Amino acid sequence: MSGSGGGKKRGLTGEDQTLWEEIAKSIKPLPGRRTKTGREPEALSIEDQLSRGVEKRNRPVVVQPVKHRDPPAPPLAKIDRRLKSRLSRGSADFDAKLDLHGHTQAEAKSRLVRFLETAQAREHALVLVITGKGKDKGKRSDDSWSNEGGVLKRQVPLWLSLPEFRALVIGFEEAAARHGGAGALYIRVRRRR
Repeated sequence: MSGSGGGKKRGLTGEDQTLWEEIAKSIKPLPGRRTKTGREPEALSIEDQLSRGVEKRNRPVVVQPVKHRDPPAPPLAKIDRRLKSRLSRGSADFDAKLDLHGHTQAEAKSRLVRFLETAQAREHALVLVITGKGKDKGKRSDDSWSNEGGVLKRQVPLWLSLPEFRALVIGFEEAAARHGGAGALYIRVRRRR
């Protein structure tokens, strides 16, 4: 299309209209397909087509409201560096401890929730949760999950990041070696509002 690009569309000339009508008559629907009504659409004059276009434009437009999602929760905070250093030296201590060794995932999750709710009610600031490091399943090359550690060691951090735990937890981090290292977590408990 050439021209100034002013945005106005020109109508069909008489010659264009005649050509279009001839082409439109030769069009056949694909086999096996029917029109929506099951009958041939009625041919409309240009005036009718234009007036229907105007009618469509003058109809009120119904706008569906956009569903706003809650913004994602901020990342959980890490344990303060000085506090972690004091914990590893033994000059600071945690308020309570939960050992999840030997529990199924379902048992461990429900015990963790109850433990954190109790810790919050007792106004504990920092607790220790022992997940265990998991059993060494062997170091075969085709055993892709062997180096990942225990199920609870992987799952507890994921659970703590869930929205249901946000009301209970400020943050968490791997414990110092004296408290279990990679098989334990320090968890900062959120104060009740």
